[in-house]
Amino acid sequence: MPRRSATMLAATLLLIALLCASVLMKVPYTELSPGPTYNTLGAQDKAGTPVISISGHQTYPVSGHLNMTTVQVTGANYQPSLVSVVVGWLRSDVLVVPHSSIYPPNQTEQQAEQENAEEFASSQDSAKTAALTELGYPVGTELIVSSVVAGSPSEGKLHAGDQIVAVDGTPVTDPAKVAPLVTKHKPGENVVFTVVPHDKAGATPNPADEQQVTITTTKAPDDPNRAMVGIVPGTTHTYPFNIDIGLQDVGGPSAGLMFSLGVIDKLTPTDLTGGRFVAGTGTIDDNGNVGAIGGISMKEIAARDAGAQYFFTPADNCAEASKDTPSGLRLIKVQTLDGALKALAQIRAGQDSALPSCSAS
Repeated sequence: MPRRSATMLAATLLLIALLCASVLMKVPYTELSPGPTYNTLGAQDKAGTPVISISGHQTYPVSGHLNMTTVQVTGANYQPSLVSVVVGWLRSDVLVVPHSSIYPPNQTEQQAEQENAEEFASSQDSAKTAALTELGYPVGTELIVSSVVAGSPSEGKLHAGDQIVAVDGTPVTDPAKVAPLVTKHKPGENVVFTVVPHDKAGATPNPADEQQVTITTTKAPDDPNRAMVGIVPGTTHTYPFNIDIGLQDVGGPSAGLMFSLGVIDKLTPTDLTGGRFVAGTGTIDDNGNVGAIGGISMKEIAARDAGAQYFFTPADNCAEASKDTPSGLRLIKVQTLDGALKALAQIRAGQDSALPSCSAS
């Protein structure tokens, strides 16, 4: 075979080998893409189950959309090929990030899902608290079992969400007061919790629902002389009426702002959107402060694809969001729940020029 032909053949074979290697080679990256959006004023499924249900208080008709947005993330065990990652980098509707930025080392997919679920539950609590505080309703707190340690004496006897009324007959309202009452005992001794089961706890629990639960203490792992029962106490808010936010297979804290707006819209006679399609994202704390979130570019695309005209954007995400805003979508900078409500009033009035806008700076 002539030398020129042999060289070309070798180069071709090498190229084929490199292409095969790039297809087969797995790299430590995770891919994000636009997820579904949910209208907090509407239904979450084909059966018509409301995203937000309120009972025990008057509600009002609503129209338009206040959509929360989501991001789809590849699983913890998924490893894309080098080719897939390169293609993702070239696409505007896929975000490729290091695997460790989504799934920290030594964290399983189940642990990540549990963390997301806990963040989602916490965001719902803060969303309800911020909304009711904005409207002037009283919000209280109660002491609860935040979690139960697997294999501990409390497993099967106490449950997450149970309200703790007393320990050995001593009333308690502060999580920090529970452990000292337990450690008065020696390992192997009984401690009596007075609790209201989680499915009966609430703003005005009935004393008739209280139960006495006796738990035999065990040795603490770090100190055999210290008694423990294996629970983590915490607090949760109580409300003057029932607000249920029900969404399946959604996690993380980023829907807080839109949940708050949905609750307020249902509790007030003012139609907040005036029939417009508004979407958005952002965490929220009990005081109504809006915080930054991840995957903002994917959520913009999700909002645009769903038909949104306006997109509430946390102020700290504005610079990133403004880099490549989908055509036809107006970014509105928000820092607080009150600011979002003022922006909705401007949208209803047709005062788009007065809306606080995001910029790339």
